[in-house]
Amino acid sequence: MMRTYTITTLPGDGIGPEVINQAVKVLDACASKFNFELTYNEQLIGAVSIDETGSPLTDDTLKACADANAVLLGAIGDPKYDNDPTLKVRPEQGLLKLRKELALFANIRPVQIYSSLVEKSPLKSHLIKDTDIVIYRELTGGIYFGEKKSTVNSASDLCEYTIDEISRIAHLAFKAAENRTGKLCLVDKANVLETSRLWRKVVQDMCSDYPNVEVSYMYVDNAAMQLVLNPNQFDVILTENMFGDILSDLASVLSSSLGLLPSSSVGKSTGLFEPCHGSYPQAKGLDKANPVATILSASLLLDYIGESRAAKEIVNAVNWTIKNGFSTEDVNQVNPIFCSLVGDKIVDYILKK
Repeated sequence: MMRTYTITTLPGDGIGPEVINQAVKVLDACASKFNFELTYNEQLIGAVSIDETGSPLTDDTLKACADANAVLLGAIGDPKYDNDPTLKVRPEQGLLKLRKELALFANIRPVQIYSSLVEKSPLKSHLIKDTDIVIYRELTGGIYFGEKKSTVNSASDLCEYTIDEISRIAHLAFKAAENRTGKLCLVDKANVLETSRLWRKVVQDMCSDYPNVEVSYMYVDNAAMQLVLNPNQFDVILTENMFGDILSDLASVLSSSLGLLPSSSVGKSTGLFEPCHGSYPQAKGLDKANPVATILSASLLLDYIGESRAAKEIVNAVNWTIKNGFSTEDVNQVNPIFCSLVGDKIVDYILKK
């Protein structure tokens, strides 16, 4: 019997539709080769959804995501919403609500360095060679979701965490560390913040359940510095929502381009898969955005739904294209190719053309 899956796609804003098109093309090649079937349900999110419906995330889109086997997201954001602090409705609210409604409490961002691109990193090659980090960022709690107040003269955002919110993502990070090198670093600001002290206490209490994992602790300001000075010291990084948002973007630069790094957000129901980059509106419609991060996010999606052979084939195909210089201008300034051609090359590899 044919294995069938429903994928809700959320192209979103800016370059989102372009990179999603390439990921779908690659997913279809995998479905053909590995004998399964994918049905797509495209929905609106972000600025395009506001423009059409007045809401960054409609009930119809939310239901389509909840009913799917997995969700593939492009990008969210538009310059017209960036510079007016008085706006009450913003594109990013759609993504925050989606994460909350789907209970996607864990954002997982792998950061790997391609050997053929070591020299293109802004850091010296001897610092980043063989870097392989996974960042576990808590996604539905903390200051982004806390109570917000604003008056004429002041504003506040409440940062709040519960033991359950911390422990459920900490378990995932501990298990990941067990399956890797056995090193876990909790990043916090426990010298200043009560929430960070709770994070540290919960993780310390869990250590006995994972005797093969070596746990270290680092303040977020030092962690940012160490990611630049000596990224190889890290394996699995665990942290709260805002710190994870900042550190994962910082770490993504190590690889030479945000356009190379995928992410997954998982929880109690449908998983969400998206590139780490933003909507890059300057490149919209120019066919020059790097689709690799989205294509690798599609690989994570396939692994999530159980199609691990197809997921590995995408990774192999991406490695081949990068090694052979088939890359967009952010990675290959000398002889770049178009976004759509990168997708074509990856499809050709998968189908052995």
